[in-house]
Amino acid sequence: MAYPISYRQIEEMMEERGVEVDHSTLNRWVVKYAPLLDQQFRARKRPVGSSWRLDETYVKSKVLKYLYRRSIKLAPP
Repeated sequence: MAYPISYRQIEEMMEERGVEVDHSTLNRWVVKYAPLLDQQFRARKRPVGSSWRLDETYVKSKVLKYLYRRSIKLAPP
């Protein structure tokens, strides 16, 4: 999320939509389901290549300072 939000704020948002739930119930759901979601996300995570390189160029002039970086994934041999 781009900004912090409390369980009480979520409770109020859900109440506006006709769902009555207590903030402590939301906390219990997070404690119960967050590890399961994390497991599923990690299981579906795509593998990353074993070799990476980083190109870096720094340009400096009286008017401009610029740093350029680019990562390159190398195909396995």
